[in-house]
Amino acid sequence: MLFVVLIILFLVASSSLYIVDQRQQAILFQLGEVVDVKTSPGLYFKIPLAQNVRYFDSRILTLDTAEPERFITSEKKNVLVDLFVKWRIVDVKQYYVSVRGDEMLAQTRLSQTVNSSLRDEFGNRTVHDVVSGERDKIMEIMRQKADADARKIGVEVVDVRLKRVDLPQEVSESVYRRMEAERKRVANELRSTGAAESEKIRADADRQREVVLAEAYRKAQEIKGEGDAKASSIYASAYESNPEFYSFYRSLDAYTEIFKNKSDIMVLEPTSEFFKYMRNSGRGGK
Repeated sequence: MLFVVLIILFLVASSSLYIVDQRQQAILFQLGEVVDVKTSPGLYFKIPLAQNVRYFDSRILTLDTAEPERFITSEKKNVLVDLFVKWRIVDVKQYYVSVRGDEMLAQTRLSQTVNSSLRDEFGNRTVHDVVSGERDKIMEIMRQKADADARKIGVEVVDVRLKRVDLPQEVSESVYRRMEAERKRVANELRSTGAAESEKIRADADRQREVVLAEAYRKAQEIKGEGDAKASSIYASAYESNPEFYSFYRSLDAYTEIFKNKSDIMVLEPTSEFFKYMRNSGRGGK
């Protein structure tokens, strides 16, 4: 009998206690009406059978879009936007009253608010603005607008982030074609400029080459002229010193040039003046 009483007392005591975890908030109901809200962790009491407890997550939750949404910019161009929202419950009673504590209903409400804000912001900005120029500013404006509406259902919007902003496939291809055409135009301009500069450099190099060759030829002719003058002076001096030796030396040069090639044929009389020194050499030998 005592054992049964102890069991009954244990069941009554356990049904009279409930624990709120540090990651949770709790609402205490009595016959379906909210009688208390617990936002701090701890051990609490309730009336068995007459009261019940419902728990809600107090941590930061994430709303992540399943598919990118399509928006129109001020240029009437479509962009695909992939985003996520960080939110948490700050007024659990208002949260329960507004969306019956249903997380899916709360996310639907947040998604509608964020999408509406995005359409307004993107409609006033260009593609460049939403992709890079004013992206941070847009995210902060969306967070403020979404948070202002979310407070009505007991929720705080902690952050809104644009994960990706892309052009649709058909628009991307058109943009890429324009970019390709622009790059080709720039490349052709650079090639034309390079070709013109190349011709200019070649023409200048050819001019310098002609100038160098002309200068070298002039100097060569000057040196050659000086050499010829000096040789003539030496020849004249030699002729004046010993006319016979000079004549003999010149004849030897002539013999060397003429008889250098054995295939050459000359028709001369033996008594010709050309063989004067050869005849004299023959007599000297005798």
